[in-house]
Amino acid sequence: MSDTFRTAIIGLGSMGYGIAKSCLRAGHVAHGFDVVPSQMERFQSEGGATGALADIAGSLDAAVIVVLNAAQTEEVMFGDNGVVPAMRKGSVILACATVPPAFAKDMEARCNALGIHYLDAPISGGSLKAAKGQLSIMGSGSPEAFAAARPVLEAAAETVFELGDAAGAGSAMKAVNQLLAGVHIATMAEALTFGMTQGVSPEKFVEVISQCAGTSWMLENRAPHIVAGDYTPHSQVNIWPKDLRIVLDIAKSASFSAPITAAAMQQYLAAAGMGLGREDDAAVAKVYARNAGLTLPGEA
Repeated sequence: MSDTFRTAIIGLGSMGYGIAKSCLRAGHVAHGFDVVPSQMERFQSEGGATGALADIAGSLDAAVIVVLNAAQTEEVMFGDNGVVPAMRKGSVILACATVPPAFAKDMEARCNALGIHYLDAPISGGSLKAAKGQLSIMGSGSPEAFAAARPVLEAAAETVFELGDAAGAGSAMKAVNQLLAGVHIATMAEALTFGMTQGVSPEKFVEVISQCAGTSWMLENRAPHIVAGDYTPHSQVNIWPKDLRIVLDIAKSASFSAPITAAAMQQYLAAAGMGLGREDDAAVAKVYARNAGLTLPGEA
């Protein structure tokens, strides 16, 4: 890959910042943009390129959009200062937010009408894997979109699943993943606090269950946060009402009942209602602890 490949990462949150740093390591000329100026300044101090998005959009080979939801994705792409109309033909958008498949298909059509490739590219792996360039990307799009995005994919991902030649399939798979991930975190919290009612400490819960059939990746990743009493957000509680609402909306459109997803979402909504929305999503355990009169590690 030439070291003149030019990438903009729009959205320098925990995942986007890791992708931006991975692109830098791969030799891209990488620009980072965020609504929080300090994040942009931090990235530039670590080697990120300078320049306003409006000024550099026409020089980009790829724009990676790592924002919160479909509305923000559309605003970045086609809003008043949208990046897509300013990009050159043959460049590519990688859209990484969790969005409905129908939205991804619409964005692909609007990009293609302007000669811009679109890769439906939702991501999984968390902030630590993002920082190491070890994400999993559930991609779908035309062969040309994959080819145009390849330098970014190689920089940011350990595994790239090529799920189809049109947008939508990647977002569908991400919805399946988010159903499981969101339910697993909530179920982990339920099991850990249930164990506490029976005299099983959180520390012993992690030691034993992580080596038994009831474990999951989410349990092994999130339960230690509860044991440590550390809710520094690697993935916020606030993500889950949004993502599980997408799952439920897709399910409704398919006349599919998803009662376990709905129950998990209520626990995240309760956590957000307790003021925990910006804490790590393991803080959903505090909902169970409050209701059962339990004291979690690190709490008075």
